[in-house]
Amino acid sequence: MEMINIRMATLDDAREILDIYEPYILNTVITFETERISLEDFKNRMETIMSKFPWLVCTINEKVVGYAYCSPYLTRAAYAWDCQFSVYVSEKHHRKGIASKLSDALFQLVKAQGYYNIYSLICVPNVNSIELHKKLGFVEIGTYLHTAFKFGEWRDVLIMGKVLRETVGEPKPIIPIGNLDSKIIVDICSFEI
Repeated sequence: MEMINIRMATLDDAREILDIYEPYILNTVITFETERISLEDFKNRMETIMSKFPWLVCTINEKVVGYAYCSPYLTRAAYAWDCQFSVYVSEKHHRKGIASKLSDALFQLVKAQGYYNIYSLICVPNVNSIELHKKLGFVEIGTYLHTAFKFGEWRDVLIMGKVLRETVGEPKPIIPIGNLDSKIIVDICSFEI
């Protein structure tokens, strides 16, 4: 029987996470990175993101098979209550509900932190990603036309967004993920696939 778990990522997971991400860099336009990332640089990236945002992993029998995280969407102060969402699953584990479960838990965590809106940028065409985002409650907002060049072509990027909470009144400051009550994190990450 497979033991499936969602938990907060640690830097010890960096190698397995990077092993999932690297084929997306080298073989797809799902990410606009174009070159391999060193493990040290990737750990630094994770550390920066995890200082403020949740980064989750899904493990099967303690092996990382997918991950999801949030990061800043735009950096001006008035955008402080918005974040950007990314999810990646090992090719061998597509269509098992892992991306949905990771995403659901991630959205609950950023909502608990105080975020209002979450955005995703998707290179189009990408029917599977668009379908997943719609299933998760995202709507299409607009398209950046011819905004990235990879694999010899200019690429369009679809902007999708999801409202996490009603935008009424003055928002409270965002709670960094490290300051969020650990019981909330444990409750959110408890699930069954």
